[in-house]
Amino acid sequence: MIANIVNTFKNCFKIPELKSRILFTAAVLAICRLAAIITIPGLDGAELARFFEAQENRTGGALGLFSTFTGGAMEKCAVGSLGIMPYISATIIVQLLTAVYGPWSKLAREEGGRTRLIQYGRYLTVLLCLGQGLAMAIAWENPQRVFNADDIRPLVLYPENWIWYYRVQTVLILTTGTMLLMWLGEQITDRGIGNGVSLIITIGILARLPAAGRALVDMFSPGGAIQGFNPAHAIALLLLLAGVIAGIIAITQAQRKIPVQYAQRAVGRKVYSGGTSFMPLRVNYAGVMPIIFAQAILMFPQKIFFFLGESWDVPFLRELAAALDYAAPFYLIVYSLMILFFTYFWVATQFNELQIADDLKKNGGYIPGVRPGQATSDFLHNAMSRITLAGAVFLVIIAIIPMILYRMMNMPDDVAQFFGGTSLLIAVGVMLDTMRQMESHLLMRHYDGFLKKGRVRGRF
Repeated sequence: MIANIVNTFKNCFKIPELKSRILFTAAVLAICRLAAIITIPGLDGAELARFFEAQENRTGGALGLFSTFTGGAMEKCAVGSLGIMPYISATIIVQLLTAVYGPWSKLAREEGGRTRLIQYGRYLTVLLCLGQGLAMAIAWENPQRVFNADDIRPLVLYPENWIWYYRVQTVLILTTGTMLLMWLGEQITDRGIGNGVSLIITIGILARLPAAGRALVDMFSPGGAIQGFNPAHAIALLLLLAGVIAGIIAITQAQRKIPVQYAQRAVGRKVYSGGTSFMPLRVNYAGVMPIIFAQAILMFPQKIFFFLGESWDVPFLRELAAALDYAAPFYLIVYSLMILFFTYFWVATQFNELQIADDLKKNGGYIPGVRPGQATSDFLHNAMSRITLAGAVFLVIIAIIPMILYRMMNMPDDVAQFFGGTSLLIAVGVMLDTMRQMESHLLMRHYDGFLKKGRVRGRF
């Protein structure tokens, strides 16, 4: 198996077009990593990096996840501190509005409508960058309050009377950095290999591997900073990692095949014969979106309740803030329920069984044993609801594994993030998609793919 994969990668460089695409992708990703290293003028990025390195367990929760998505850029006060997430958020908002807002739904079906919606997403990205950039600039002015720590010096190097110059400059640089990453991602999609935006997120996640490796060494070193782990834990973690990756691959590619029969039909003087096909319904139709939604919503309540409880001296609000602390039992319950809800919400907004049933009817297709029209729509709705439950339960399990390791086993968050959650879901999914694209180039030129059968296969 390993030898076959090595030979496949060698074959990739025997095809001039595929070789140029791979090298172009690698060069652009290297530029993206530079955006996570170059510090914004007027900020002491070294001090913030020192503060994070001084923590035995890195900051968990949404802040740690955000830092993971930016590849550690936020910890260095770098140009790419906002990462590509504002563009992802804008794209999600546009997709949801397209599903529920009538004029945009009509625009999506018109010629050139998708291009206009993509343009709207770019405009919205700029607005989100301006808002999030200003919030981040202000947060860097008061790092003690943000991190609730006194052992960090002020990060802004400008004098007090230059504070607005600092804010405007920082917002513009952060916005420009995100727009540059967005443009580079589109260039990878057009001229490279794989989905550019997803690869930028993945390379940021993988950039945390050295920090995770150092933390892992501390866990199992006799004189390490983190005690309480032995070789038995190492074996258990390796088995857990293998099982989680295998489960993600299986569920990501799993689908239910709905058979579709097409009747014989005449178009003008031509008669087209009928045939049998199938409609694939993905088990994990929502992908990683429900986890992102749940994390984004739970990012703020705990901080708000804590602030109000301290300001107004209300014990109930302080207790509620403690209950919503990252990986606390109540937090896990709320987090799991929100993932279940958003999984069904995403499927309800993106999977249009009425349109699918109508298209089948117009093209002379039908599901054997099911009447065309409303009965087909009901059948697809019920089938999708059942398999979505399996996908939602899977997402819940994968999402809470890092939190359980972080909370109950006192594992560093850098290490725990690679045993499940959003990071592993994105990384494995993007790797599978990139391998499929590379494999399609190989098969067109009569080379073997990554597996002996010549294609990346799922469980079906």
